[in-house]
Amino acid sequence: MVVVQNVWWLLVLIGVMILVHELGHYWAARFFDVHVETFSFGFGPRLFGFRKGETEFRFSAIFFLGGYVKMAGEQPGEDATKDPRSFVNKPRWQRLGIAFAGPAMNIVLAVALLTGLFMVKYPRPMESDLSATVGHVLPDSAAAKAGVKSGDKIVQIGSVANPTWQDVLVAEASNANRPLPVVVQRNGKRMAFTVTPVLIERAGIGFAGWAEQADIQVGDLSPGLPAEKAGLRRGDLLLSVNGEPIRSQYKLREVVQACKGQPVEIDYIRDGVRSKAIIQPIKSDIDGPERWMIGVGPEQRIEFTALPFTEALAESTRQNARGATLIYQFLRGIIERRLSAKSIDGPIRIAQLSGEAARQGAYSFIMLMAAVSLNLAVVNLLPIPILDGGVIVMLLVEMIMRRDLSLSVKEAVLKLGFVFLMGIMVFVLYNDIVKVLPPG
Repeated sequence: MVVVQNVWWLLVLIGVMILVHELGHYWAARFFDVHVETFSFGFGPRLFGFRKGETEFRFSAIFFLGGYVKMAGEQPGEDATKDPRSFVNKPRWQRLGIAFAGPAMNIVLAVALLTGLFMVKYPRPMESDLSATVGHVLPDSAAAKAGVKSGDKIVQIGSVANPTWQDVLVAEASNANRPLPVVVQRNGKRMAFTVTPVLIERAGIGFAGWAEQADIQVGDLSPGLPAEKAGLRRGDLLLSVNGEPIRSQYKLREVVQACKGQPVEIDYIRDGVRSKAIIQPIKSDIDGPERWMIGVGPEQRIEFTALPFTEALAESTRQNARGATLIYQFLRGIIERRLSAKSIDGPIRIAQLSGEAARQGAYSFIMLMAAVSLNLAVVNLLPIPILDGGVIVMLLVEMIMRRDLSLSVKEAVLKLGFVFLMGIMVFVLYNDIVKVLPPG
């Protein structure tokens, strides 16, 4: 049932992305009076469709790879020199606009989605979000071996001064097996360390073993397990476990494991009232290898508010701009081999994320849709033949040369781009399968 739900929500997500992206190309082509022959959801053999005016709207078999808008004279070798409405006979700046319109529409969608969401439910930054204070360090982790301790405030990581915790996560993830200079402030003194994040093979990213200091609340509760039976509820603010303050998502699990089956005492606040619960852990393999657990999924506490339109638009624009920058940083990290290509998610993983987000509610699904839309825009603008970015680059080259590239060059470039994309697709599918299989 879960697999069916994941596939359904993937279809919803991909369907919206394809529609918006291809509508950008379609509307731009119509605006410049280009003859649009086909508007297709997917590639490959036609399944069904209809004709409206001079354009055939169709659904094709390989839908999860995207879609396309076929314009007269667009493909190399087509004889469209006599048709004034063919793509090739339009000025290059107009062709440039048509190529850019698809990714532009995905950017507009991402900004619009977050703007509308923030007008209803905006996650207000907590004080801990504005600085980078370490709330927990895992024993024997890279951070622990370097000398970083809980309570340290990171004032510089790499070349970034006064980082937020998001800056810390990006630096950690993109510097696997590479020394990372870190400066912390401890008891009023600045101390310098070198942390070398280890590579998480399945995820393809670096991991230092530290966690942000933040207020922690009860997130997920496993039905029938001790925490639920003891009366804990989702949203309870966790204060301490066995007298030790809970300042990170790792602390509760660490103490429960260390007690080796002995009861744990948890202090918490619900509706402003402080309470405590004594919980008897059990051994379970419900979410992985067998371990002691009480059935609580801790999560960072988030407060929500609603923003007026102008503030929501400004915040959406800021977050999308930062998101686009992070995407390029990760791609650069892969090229420079600071990140593994295993960190790239494919359709199977996106299906999992789609289903999980949909089950969490509209807020999570809209956030995911905005992120996927932005990713699609950025990836399509990469200078890869057959993608919009490759078309844009070839048009810019022709504008500089003031003449068209030869037909043989264009055909060779398109073939190269097609082979490259098929190779990437095979890799990400294999990568997704490896990720979903249990560790061997």
